[in-house]
Amino acid sequence: MTNIDTLIVGAGQAGIAMSEHLTRLEVPHLVLEKNRIAEAWRSVRWDSLVANGPAWHDRFPGMTFPGADADSFVPKDKVADYFVSYAEKFNAPIRTGVEVLSVVRNEGAGGFTVTTSDGIIQAQRVVSSTGPFQIPVIPAAAPQDPELLQIHSAHYRNPEQLPEGGVLVIGAGSSGVQIADELQRSGKKVYLSVGPHDRPPRSYRDRDFVWWLGVLGLWDAAANEPGKEHVTIAVSGAHGGQTIDFRQLAQQGLNLVGRTESFDNGVACFRNDLADNIKAGDANYLSLLDRADAYVSRHGLDLPEEPQAREFLADPECMTRPTLELDLKQAGITAIIWATGYATDYSWLQVDAFDDKGQPKHHRGVSSEPGVYFLGLPWLSRRGSTFIWGVWHDAKYIADQIVIQRQYQYYRHS
Repeated sequence: MTNIDTLIVGAGQAGIAMSEHLTRLEVPHLVLEKNRIAEAWRSVRWDSLVANGPAWHDRFPGMTFPGADADSFVPKDKVADYFVSYAEKFNAPIRTGVEVLSVVRNEGAGGFTVTTSDGIIQAQRVVSSTGPFQIPVIPAAAPQDPELLQIHSAHYRNPEQLPEGGVLVIGAGSSGVQIADELQRSGKKVYLSVGPHDRPPRSYRDRDFVWWLGVLGLWDAAANEPGKEHVTIAVSGAHGGQTIDFRQLAQQGLNLVGRTESFDNGVACFRNDLADNIKAGDANYLSLLDRADAYVSRHGLDLPEEPQAREFLADPECMTRPTLELDLKQAGITAIIWATGYATDYSWLQVDAFDDKGQPKHHRGVSSEPGVYFLGLPWLSRRGSTFIWGVWHDAKYIADQIVIQRQYQYYRHS
């Protein structure tokens, strides 16, 4: 049996960041990973995926991406390699191929009993670093048609994976848009179901949008705007980084439809909200341009003006005469890709740290259950919490809290 002060579950970006800070603070700890380091970057992403932010920004503070141009968007396997190298840099105590099966509080003894696929571990503290992308969600409304291939975006790899015929992609966040674009460019007929979304510019006035969010203080926002808790972000680093423009995608040949509402006898039904969703995305886009222009003026920056960024193509026919019903067989649709997000699974963490909906109860990652911590969740402390650099800063805060608790725990009266 192993005894350890702090056990970290998961060796993705969150777990590695947590390990770095605990190593620096000389806190004995162990990281368990059921697969490989940064496995999600390797096997739960499509082949052509690149990081959504430029290399200068989407990284840990202590190491740049080897051989990558600062403004480039790093391919997914290189991102995974980066985390492996980063962990090696400080000799992170990671055990791979070990799954955590259960965590139970030790009543009357302190700490937790952790049952793993490789034996029992006793830990004073447990940090859940498993992230938000755990269980791919396909809604119950999915059609029951054995002849129709249906996969989640987590299981999409490339166009050759799909059968001959058209594709319906449901969900127009970053994953759905990039997959739909790739499929259309490969020669497939593609329908893309577009819901509410935010649509930042990839760059504006010679600065990437991540820079604008930084100088405008938007990465540090502590909570999402009311009504936008479930709004997706449409942004991409593909093709060297381009602003996602739904009108341009329609002109390119993508068939845009509104939110998918139901399926009935092989007919997909869509809400009549496509134009509203696109125009709301436009408003979000323009609001960032306005704030950027005001910042330039206020600080007297010498950044080139970009009036063409405010020019939109004419509304395509799919917006003015929307498709509300689609007979899948008649349209030649042989596959559906569900880019509909993920659910979390904390069944292994059998402690009093969750609300009645099964979501973690915490403040900045410090759980309502003493000794349990969460890291890598959306809005853990701010907007940037799920990004590589954001999780690093959240991990630093949690590591400091662990040290504080250790000082109390190991106090001895002289």
